[in-house]
Amino acid sequence: MEKRIPRHVSIIMDGNGRWAQARGKRRVQGHVEGVESVRAVVEAAAEEGVEYLSLYAFSEENWTRPKEEVSFLMDLMVSSIEKEIGSFIEKGVKCVVLGNRARLGEKIDAALRSMEERTAGGKRITLIVFLSYSGRWDILQAVKKAAAEHPEGLSALTQEDFSEYLVTAGIPDPDLLIRTSGEQRISNYLLWQSAYTEFVFTDVLWPDFRKAEFHKALEEYAGRDRRFGKVK
Repeated sequence: MEKRIPRHVSIIMDGNGRWAQARGKRRVQGHVEGVESVRAVVEAAAEEGVEYLSLYAFSEENWTRPKEEVSFLMDLMVSSIEKEIGSFIEKGVKCVVLGNRARLGEKIDAALRSMEERTAGGKRITLIVFLSYSGRWDILQAVKKAAAEHPEGLSALTQEDFSEYLVTAGIPDPDLLIRTSGEQRISNYLLWQSAYTEFVFTDVLWPDFRKAEFHKALEEYAGRDRRFGKVK
């Protein structure tokens, strides 16, 4: 039997701080180690033939964290982009960043734009990073855009029409969503897009989530019976 591979896998990367604290390290060290997990999962997804891999990197709510941690995370983001961009180009990884980028600042946004432009030709896999993102924000901004373009009213708007106003327009909804660290919630992430997504929750903390754990999640997905509300 042919192995069933999800077209789009999304991951809520959780547990960096707890990973570090359990080892007597500063929370930020968990974020550093988490970069290695990102590298491993991108490689694993590409090897498996996944077309889209999306990562929940930083939520709108994360802006309330201590300023020192937020500043470290943003600096880590920029330095990681600079280190990985050559590898992304070589491996055919197209990078896209989605979220409320107005909050990120000029330096970070410029680094993100450069990464998107330089990897635009990638054909093997699309890596989507959700940064300064929340599902409620996404839906609200979509409503505002739709209302501005339809001053006569939205009564004729279909679900398919509305999806085109979300930041994920043109990107298929996730088939599989993985959350690490044992938490079993989606934390204001892809609320519209995950209506029929399959969920896999794992106790593994994100810095320990590598290729083997990714393959386990794909195996669990392959055993699911996706009916989309229908009877088979």
